[in-house]
Amino acid sequence: MARSALTLLGVVLSLLGVLWFLQGAGIVHMRPILCVSHCKPVTKSVAWMVIGAAAFAAGVLLARAGRRGGRAG
Repeated sequence: MARSALTLLGVVLSLLGVLWFLQGAGIVHMRPILCVSHCKPVTKSVAWMVIGAAAFAAGVLLARAGRRGGRAG
C-alpha cells in the first residue's frame, strides 16, 4: 500500500513539474484556478522553470523508489 502511494505521489509530482516548467517557459498558458488574492498567471519565468525541473526530478525519484521498494536483490 505504501509503495503504491509513493509511486502515485511521484507521478503526480512529476506531472506538476512538467506543467510548471512549460508554464515558466511560456509554452502553456493557464489562468489561476485556486486563488486567494490577486493572482497572476505563471508565464515566462526562469524561477518556475527551475521549480518545475526540480519537482519533475523529485517526482521521478519518488516514483522509482515506490516501484523498487520491497523487492529483493
